[in-house]
Amino acid sequence: MKAPLNRRVFVSGYAAATPLGNSFAKTWEAAVRGEAGFRRVTRCETESRSNVVGEIPDWNPSQLPYVTPKEASIWNADYVFLTMEMCRQALADAGLEMNEETGPRTACLIGSALNGTDSYRIAMDNYVNRGPFKVSPYILPNVCANLPAGKAGMLLNFTGPIFSPQGACASANHAIALGARMIRDGDCDYVLAGGVETCIVPEIIQGFSNMLATIKVGPKDRAYNDPTLASRPFSLDRKGFVLSEGAGVLLLAAEDKVASLGLNKRAEVTGIGWTSDAKHFTRPNTATIVRAIHDAIDDAEISPQDIGSINAHGTSTPTGDATEVECLREVFGKEINGIPVTANKSQVGHSLGASAAIEAALSIEAMGKSMLLPTVNHIPDPAFDDIDVVPNQARNQSYEHVLSNSFGFGGTNCCIVFKGIS
Repeated sequence: MKAPLNRRVFVSGYAAATPLGNSFAKTWEAAVRGEAGFRRVTRCETESRSNVVGEIPDWNPSQLPYVTPKEASIWNADYVFLTMEMCRQALADAGLEMNEETGPRTACLIGSALNGTDSYRIAMDNYVNRGPFKVSPYILPNVCANLPAGKAGMLLNFTGPIFSPQGACASANHAIALGARMIRDGDCDYVLAGGVETCIVPEIIQGFSNMLATIKVGPKDRAYNDPTLASRPFSLDRKGFVLSEGAGVLLLAAEDKVASLGLNKRAEVTGIGWTSDAKHFTRPNTATIVRAIHDAIDDAEISPQDIGSINAHGTSTPTGDATEVECLREVFGKEINGIPVTANKSQVGHSLGASAAIEAALSIEAMGKSMLLPTVNHIPDPAFDDIDVVPNQARNQSYEHVLSNSFGFGGTNCCIVFKGIS
């Protein structure tokens, strides 16, 4: 086996579609303005009080130039075209063209927590109401986790490894981490890494509601007349996360290729820490989360004091937010009160397997612009009075390293340190 090349890995571009906008540019502009992208569900009908969700506005894959009516009918798992388009946009943002040299050296790792759930629902509905022979034979590829990456390769002409890291709500960070390691070791030169989730279907909405994970918006809740107030990480009245659809893709590239091709250089992936809890499938374990954060910082060869900003997992659940704060206090000690902590889910909700990639792109863009994005809808919780959550408004501030946290069902934790480009 060849020795690893130990190459540095840079983020050269990114793309995202979120409840704030169907492109990264639209998402970023709305995030800076302090907006939140939540509304009553329109993708489906549900009787659940957890009916405030995050839907991607103005997203219609049938309008994409490469999607024919037949294609739209066959590939009815929405994450397929969403992945294809975000990969296309990420390559364009990085300035990387696929050709006979770059294509074979480009991998695609797109994680998803629930895969083609929407396609499976259509197949089941056809089976029950129209009979077994009305189940599409394409149901099988539609629910294959690697299929969106494969379809992106068919569209964009890359032939490196494709697979889907399955880390629940940490999937996208796992994709970024694995992609960085593959580039570092020489398995490939470029990686499209991220996550995608199209989870706005009745059963998923109801399931999260029944497990008391998502917010139930009743008449007395401040989000009842204004759904944009529903997600409020670290707030006194946080009551659960807002389920969202979304996608985020980062284009990672080896240092030598960035230089030779003149690619954009937006940040460096410098530290990775990943652990598992071995405790409970939903309740977090502080010891292993703390270890993941420490490992990421150690891998970056810096000290906790060098972290200038933290992008929190920050789901807006009572236990989750409290546990994350407890972990941050243990890692950073009293100095945590001087490190801004942003929770992007206050604006884009929780898009499960896609969330970490969206948050990574927002974090890197903010660091590059010497800015901190806000945690909106914030009402101070005295229990967190030592935590600067950048409440409600963006702030100008320069810093060199951002820590991005991501945790998932099954007790999986993945934390990444990105270093800014000076």
